[in-house]
Amino acid sequence: MKLKSHLVLAFVISLGSVIGFSLMSLWISDQKIVGFDRAVIGFVQGKESSSLTQMMKGFTFIGSAPFVVVVSLCLLYFLYKVLHHRMELILFVYAVIGSAILNQLLKQFFHRVRPELHRLIEAGGYSFPSGHAMNAFTVYATITFLLWRHIRYRWGRGLLIVISTLMIMMIGISRIYLGVHYPSDIIGGYFASSFWVGTAILFFQIYKEKRYNRKRHKKVA
Repeated sequence: MKLKSHLVLAFVISLGSVIGFSLMSLWISDQKIVGFDRAVIGFVQGKESSSLTQMMKGFTFIGSAPFVVVVSLCLLYFLYKVLHHRMELILFVYAVIGSAILNQLLKQFFHRVRPELHRLIEAGGYSFPSGHAMNAFTVYATITFLLWRHIRYRWGRGLLIVISTLMIMMIGISRIYLGVHYPSDIIGGYFASSFWVGTAILFFQIYKEKRYNRKRHKKVA
């Protein structure tokens, strides 16, 4: 039953993510989301101030590849040395590296040019889906999954979800605020990463379940 519930949940998440990403990409190609993008950009950038700009640059740095590498190395060390969970290292590495590769493949496929409305920083490459959004979702969603069962108290788990959600959202908003992504780039990145992480966790759980059953059968035999 446990494995079956994981399969159903993963299927729902994956299906919803694929549908969401497909709709977003379709609306972008048909120019049906221009009004939404401009309205959100206008609202977010309308809050511009020097202090807020510095804060948003900070969140953008947190979602950048160098910072993600540092966070990943720290988590890998924690999982290996403190929790002694070597299997979970594979999941995390697979999720992070796979998400980065998927992002580049999607960018090359869609070839969406970055917005030119009001940039506060410079950024190269294509715009859709956002690499920062995918980095943020992949890293913090996977961290939440891996650390959830190691936190004994309900308030601790709640805090973990709040922090992870806040980081994911703020990194995405920072890219809109700084003028280097459309809101649809961010949403598309979340959908793409949600599909990737959900699928990775699904296969990880299936592998763990089968591995546990094999060990149990050996003991019985």
